[in-house]
Amino acid sequence: MKRIFYLFAVPLMTLVACSDFLELDESEYHTVKYQFSTFRRVKQNATNVYGYVRDGLADVEDTMLDVASDDAVYAWETSNIKRFYDGSWSPINLIDDRWDNLYEAIAAANYFLENCPEDFPDAKYQDSYEEERLAGKAFGSTKSGIAPFFSDKFSKIGIQVNDLFDDETLKAKLRNVCTLKNLIIEHVYHKPLLDPDALYKTCVDYREKIAPFVCDTHAFLSAALKEGKSILLEGQLGTLKDPDFGIYPMVTSSSTLAGYGAVGAGIPPHEIKEIITVTKAYSSAVGAGEFVSEILDEEKAQELRIHGGDKGEFGATTGRPRRVGWYDCVASRYGVDCQGATKVVMTALDCLSYLEEIPVCVGYEIDGEITRDFPNTNRLKRAKPVFKTLKGWHCDIRGIRSFEELPAEARAYVEFIEKELGHHIDMVSNGPEREAIIYR
Repeated sequence: MKRIFYLFAVPLMTLVACSDFLELDESEYHTVKYQFSTFRRVKQNATNVYGYVRDGLADVEDTMLDVASDDAVYAWETSNIKRFYDGSWSPINLIDDRWDNLYEAIAAANYFLENCPEDFPDAKYQDSYEEERLAGKAFGSTKSGIAPFFSDKFSKIGIQVNDLFDDETLKAKLRNVCTLKNLIIEHVYHKPLLDPDALYKTCVDYREKIAPFVCDTHAFLSAALKEGKSILLEGQLGTLKDPDFGIYPMVTSSSTLAGYGAVGAGIPPHEIKEIITVTKAYSSAVGAGEFVSEILDEEKAQELRIHGGDKGEFGATTGRPRRVGWYDCVASRYGVDCQGATKVVMTALDCLSYLEEIPVCVGYEIDGEITRDFPNTNRLKRAKPVFKTLKGWHCDIRGIRSFEELPAEARAYVEFIEKELGHHIDMVSNGPEREAIIYR
């Protein structure tokens, strides 16, 4: 059996689940203590409350509630909306009980308010302190402790998973790291000091939760290789978030290149047989940093956001609008080359169907000269996009499963970009469904 390793733009390796995972008792994960034990889980609970605003308050008889409020300007005298507005509405007017969602929303909000703690031990990370110290001069942090983690790793003071299961080693490492960290926290950030005893209790709590998922990943994957099995390494982010080859410092703290997959997984480099990179039919970005092909016209940007992605280009948790732009051939070609792609996938082609004309960035103008090569960060800051405008297809292409059946303009768009990339585009998605894939 041929061993194929797929990497989507970025290698990522995490803990591998042991066979007793299916025997795990999940009851503890539904307790109030667990649901509000970390800042991330608190945010998830808050997001759940706001979810009812969309689901529970979306409509009454297919009409926005605002229409049934004192802002109403139109309603048929005999309609349910009118009855809702004038106070004559009652549950008997409904076949299904639409009040359920409304009361569920109230219950969810009350549950959150009653159980949400005022502070969270893990809510404040060193990178949050650093961004606060920089007074708005961001360095690309998500404020979740990732950069300090990798700093500790390479400073050789980090806590490894196996350390969690050795009390003496764990306590000694925590005392050491707290001594070093507290010097910075006290004299640089002027924040409350870390308590090694409190951290130990937190680590013990973590170890109990992750224990069912921990095993010797090297042995696990080595056995799979010997048995001729295929291994999938899934990545995230992309080339431009790589700390060495990306837009520094707006990068993540570990390598996002496919070659790093072998290191992260602990498998021989020669075992990686296939690298699949993913590129969207347009550009999008989260956070600050250089974005050459960004659409600066907010009206046009918002239009692409609404049409883009599965549910629009808005944060899945925050709902904040993402930065969007036209396809950037310069950056994408650089990304494909750095990854060493054997296959390229283009997603979200259908999102451009509303356009009659589609700009594509084919070069950068820097200091009066045009280049097709991706520059270093200092020169990138001065780059201006050079666009070529292609004709749009201006029709719905969802449901098409053959490349030949796509409109000529859509085919020309894909073929133009693959020529710019210097690499064949092997798959094209034209819808959010799993089946909406065109194989070429």
